[in-house]
Amino acid sequence: MTTATSCLFCRIAAGEEEASVAWADDDLVAFLDVRPLFKGHVLLVPREHVETLPELPDRLREPFLAAVQRLATAMVEGLGAQGSFVAMNNTVSQSVPHLHCHVVPRTRGDGLRGFFWPRTTYADRDDRDAWAARIAAALE
Repeated sequence: MTTATSCLFCRIAAGEEEASVAWADDDLVAFLDVRPLFKGHVLLVPREHVETLPELPDRLREPFLAAVQRLATAMVEGLGAQGSFVAMNNTVSQSVPHLHCHVVPRTRGDGLRGFFWPRTTYADRDDRDAWAARIAAALE
């Protein structure tokens, strides 16, 4: 069983682990996936340790979805994507047992097909931070 102190995403939300944060408020944090499908791939997490969508407190449901909507818009406005891919796993295929929503920039012909998803990398922390800054600027 994962606890908030052992959870990577809780430590990121608390500022205890390095991450390229694109947006945050008192309840939620959006940061770049370190193994993105495409550059700009964001993970949105609640600061509170919640493992699955069914466990998300009612008070966070609307803010969580509103943040997903804003991030999906930022993929287009901030990154020049044509659209976005939004997804969540519950328990199965969760690489970190903390609720997280993937918001991924998409363009036609980008090569993402079905569920065989190649991962890419950022050149370095500065490259990752630059992508996070572009998303943050679109959210302002």
